[in-house]
Amino acid sequence: MAHLDGKTAWITGAGGGIGEAAARALADSGAHVVLSGRRKEELDRVAADIAAVGGSAEAAPLDVMDADATGTVCEGIAARRARIDIFMANAGINVPNRSVSAITPADFARVVDVNLNGVMYGVLAVLPHMRARGQGTLILTSSWAGRHVSRVTGPAYSASKHAVVALSHSINQEEGANGIRCTALMPGEVATPIMQKRPVPPSAEDMARMLQPDDMGAMVRYIAEAPPHVCLNEVLISPTWNRSFVGVAEMGGTKL
Repeated sequence: MAHLDGKTAWITGAGGGIGEAAARALADSGAHVVLSGRRKEELDRVAADIAAVGGSAEAAPLDVMDADATGTVCEGIAARRARIDIFMANAGINVPNRSVSAITPADFARVVDVNLNGVMYGVLAVLPHMRARGQGTLILTSSWAGRHVSRVTGPAYSASKHAVVALSHSINQEEGANGIRCTALMPGEVATPIMQKRPVPPSAEDMARMLQPDDMGAMVRYIAEAPPHVCLNEVLISPTWNRSFVGVAEMGGTKL
């Protein structure tokens, strides 16, 4: 029997990268996975791929910046499945012009809206269902930048991801008594398409040395499969060849 048989997992940002890998891993463990994101065609692709290998998944398109729509999707899942056991708030963005001197008020607000407010809207939607069952797992995708401020990621991303870590701890303080646990997942560089939106995209060689999406999928599965009395408060994970440690600059991958 798979560890997550009979459980329902809802993942935002599930149309690619970490979210897609997490969906595949949780489905492989037996969970029915609900995939949310803005690109319906990508959600349908992931759902079809999961079904093709015997898993169970469905697409539920969503813009996480819309609190009302988030609530509607959540209530629909609860009505169809009668439970939401795992919620992974994974949707996140950054902008190319991200430095203090370059970012605009509109871009700053958009990054915070997706990376922080969009996380909280999902959390607020699922918590009543988890409280009613006396159990639930929340996984909030923060970042290495949520612990270590970096000029590479910029002020909006770094601030929003730090806030996600604080939010995770606040949830554990209040909801642990209700059987609900929350993990702040803080990955270093992961070889996903978002890397190509950096002002200087990393080389193929550097991408190959980064964490891979499947590494993150395996970690999410590990968190979800932990016994209910175990809370992994934080997971800070990075590539062994960590560019911030070995001194590789953004400019063309050259040594500092």
